[in-house]
Amino acid sequence: MNYEVRFVPSAWKAFKSLPREIQGRMDYRILSLMSNPRPTGCKPLIGAKDRFRIRIGDYRVIYQVSDQDLLVLVLRIAHRKDAYRKGF
Repeated sequence: MNYEVRFVPSAWKAFKSLPREIQGRMDYRILSLMSNPRPTGCKPLIGAKDRFRIRIGDYRVIYQVSDQDLLVLVLRIAHRKDAYRKGF
């Protein structure tokens, strides 16, 4: 069972603005969410149902998992200092 990975427009824009080296590392980890949306090392976000984060160096990828629709929705990609601010 593979999940589909989608980005919200703001997360896609943040991804495209990153340096190529970081994009490559992030791309591999995000695509791996297709086969395992809750990999070792992912953390659930407190107070948000079905939202998780994975750590990739100094960056965080915050995403939501819908098991019913087999969908992983990437909500935010940000540096760790900005990743948890309100507004996503």
